[in-house]
Amino acid sequence: MKKILFIIDKIELKYFEFNNLVTNFWLIKEFLEQKCEVFITTIPNLSLKGDTAYTKCYEAFEADGNIFYKNVKIEKQINDFELVMFRPDPPVDIDYINATYIFDFVTKPIVVNSPSAIRDFNEKLHSVYFKDLMSPNIVTASLDEIEEFLSRYKQIVLKPLNRCFGSGVMYLYEGDPNTRTIINTMTNNETTLVMVQQYIPAVKKGDTRVLTLGDRVLKYCVKKLPTGDDFKFNTHNDDFIVKSEITEDELERFTPVARKLNSMGISMAGLDVIDGKIIEVNVTSPCYFIKEINNLYGIQLEKEVCSFLLTHALLSL
Repeated sequence: MKKILFIIDKIELKYFEFNNLVTNFWLIKEFLEQKCEVFITTIPNLSLKGDTAYTKCYEAFEADGNIFYKNVKIEKQINDFELVMFRPDPPVDIDYINATYIFDFVTKPIVVNSPSAIRDFNEKLHSVYFKDLMSPNIVTASLDEIEEFLSRYKQIVLKPLNRCFGSGVMYLYEGDPNTRTIINTMTNNETTLVMVQQYIPAVKKGDTRVLTLGDRVLKYCVKKLPTGDDFKFNTHNDDFIVKSEITEDELERFTPVARKLNSMGISMAGLDVIDGKIIEVNVTSPCYFIKEINNLYGIQLEKEVCSFLLTHALLSL
């Protein structure tokens, strides 16, 4: 019987049962249905004793189509698992980074995504690996450079480098009276690097979440629509998630991205795409929108993902 460990976010542990909006719900449920032993934990429950990595964790179980966990902590060596799903949410702060260091001492299980790969891959900044598929962008803390970029492209977006779900993202247009205030706030008065991208007007129609799994780009995707009070998607709600289509051209162009990520230890990623341009590469705990894709396409995406993960884990043994 396969033993699988999920490292989830603290808020996700708090609302673990019935939370079918999150990817982990569907993966854990499917693994349990395949008779795997599944345990869950959070970053503060990781530890290192000498050079051996441990976790205090809870055993998950299924009942009546939902998932629960036994409220009894069990200490286990992380090397006792065959597969570890490393999926805490950003921000990628010092606690997050320290958790990835624990896995430098883990030798047996396959870990998805690789903590060292996550540590080395910033979701905004390292998107530039694929610059030919992106709109113009810079990473800087300089007020002058951002103002020059704004003057060239007229409309821009500024993003903090360590957050998720659109948190802290700001839009600026040339002539905005709050330009310097926004730039200074975002850069902490020119001391913090930010990603600056040319604004893509098609964002008003939403951005598409393109999913990678190993070397492949999946053909199922959704479009995340902006809410009425924002220029970007910021509410995980069925009203703002619709079926999308990925073209053959996009499949061809994005497949090398999947292969590059997979070669780095990032087997699961979510590309955010607007008008054929990648605006971000999500690698920390990428949402696969399984509930929505299942409903929109009439499939069970969790089975395909878990089959890949189990095969992946077996090949590593």
